[in-house]
Amino acid sequence: MAPRFLTVLCAIFACSSSAVWGGELSAGVARVDLTPPLSMKAPLGGYGARMNRPAEGVHDRLFAKALVLSDGNRRFALVTCDLLGLASPMKPEIVSRLGDDWSAEQILILPSHSHGAIEMNAMNPNNVFSIPQIGIHDPALYDLTVNRFVDVIRRAADSLEPVTVGTRSRNIPGWNRNRRGANGLTDDELTVTRIDSTTGRPVAVLVNFTAHPTFMTDKQMQFSGDWPGALQRTLETVVGDGVTAMYYNGAEGDQAPVSRPSAGDSRWEMADQYGLELGLLAGRFWGDIATSSEVTFDFHQESIELPERRWHPDFMSTGGKEYGLSEDLLRDMLPRMSPEQTTSGSLRLGELVIVGVPGEMSAELGLHIKSEAKRITGAAHPVIGGLANEWISYILTPEAYRTGGYEASVSFYGEELGSTITRGALTGVGRLRP
Repeated sequence: MAPRFLTVLCAIFACSSSAVWGGELSAGVARVDLTPPLSMKAPLGGYGARMNRPAEGVHDRLFAKALVLSDGNRRFALVTCDLLGLASPMKPEIVSRLGDDWSAEQILILPSHSHGAIEMNAMNPNNVFSIPQIGIHDPALYDLTVNRFVDVIRRAADSLEPVTVGTRSRNIPGWNRNRRGANGLTDDELTVTRIDSTTGRPVAVLVNFTAHPTFMTDKQMQFSGDWPGALQRTLETVVGDGVTAMYYNGAEGDQAPVSRPSAGDSRWEMADQYGLELGLLAGRFWGDIATSSEVTFDFHQESIELPERRWHPDFMSTGGKEYGLSEDLLRDMLPRMSPEQTTSGSLRLGELVIVGVPGEMSAELGLHIKSEAKRITGAAHPVIGGLANEWISYILTPEAYRTGGYEASVSFYGEELGSTITRGALTGVGRLRP
């Protein structure tokens, strides 16, 4: 009796394990236009010199795109969006409006960090300061944008179908640079994930590459997804069949794009050409990716207690000057707008592991996390999901923080922040199924 009992028990366990960790995976996608009506006079974000001025037009539209994954027992929403970032109150409000069917752990939102998108602090209820350089809160804009995120997740969840998944990575030197100096590290890895229906129709393609979308300056006053917008449009054209292309950034805190030789002098042309050529490259790469229906699927959200909030000694001469802030304002502002706790959300999808980082991390820290995540999980393709769920600040090594400069001045938790986020993120990765 004992051997038979063990055989049955093992069979039951195997079936249960397959349903959670392997087995058939389903996915659904949807998109929503995030571009506010020009009548709302929504400000563009990314540069204090814009002084909360509203966008003057639309060069290309801003989108949020949701990929909902389900193994029949659990589901998860990966959302990418053409935004500068998310203020801390946004995701909790999105989860609240979705209702009891969703929890914070089940949702990972990854903004591209476009500097041609809506000002982040215009959608921050904690922003009560009416300072043009940092953006002025607009409750109607906040409400509209939150509701559009809720809508896109719900619609993606309603369109599930069985899928196959595959991921590949390759290094593409010369596409980015370390803007803090020629000797700084770069992360030049391009990672593409292919998600097809089991009938072979392309459903979604995910693209991870690390660089600031900053071809736009404070002089360009039209809504735009910058080069990630052009990349996604190109990839959707190349792949065709109604595929949804979803771009998400990496540890881009010190990474800048390198303009393509074929681009002209116009900032718009630089962004469009960069996105076009990178999209064509990703499309060729996509065509060589093999997919499988046997996919490890797991996710986790790790809570992280943040160090004491404080500003860098350089702040008043760099970030403070750009954003019109004083030490008296910061004493009031940091407790209101910089959280005491954050999270790192992570997703495993086959050989892809996305490690969410809640801000702008330096490439050195990002490369370390990717290396450790590969060792911990055994996954072939770990990546950083930058600006995940909220923007808390720049995230640097202690050495980079002490060196100072712009990035250090806009880092509000001291030199321990980089190691704190790294430890928390890797703890979360350790909770993922190997």
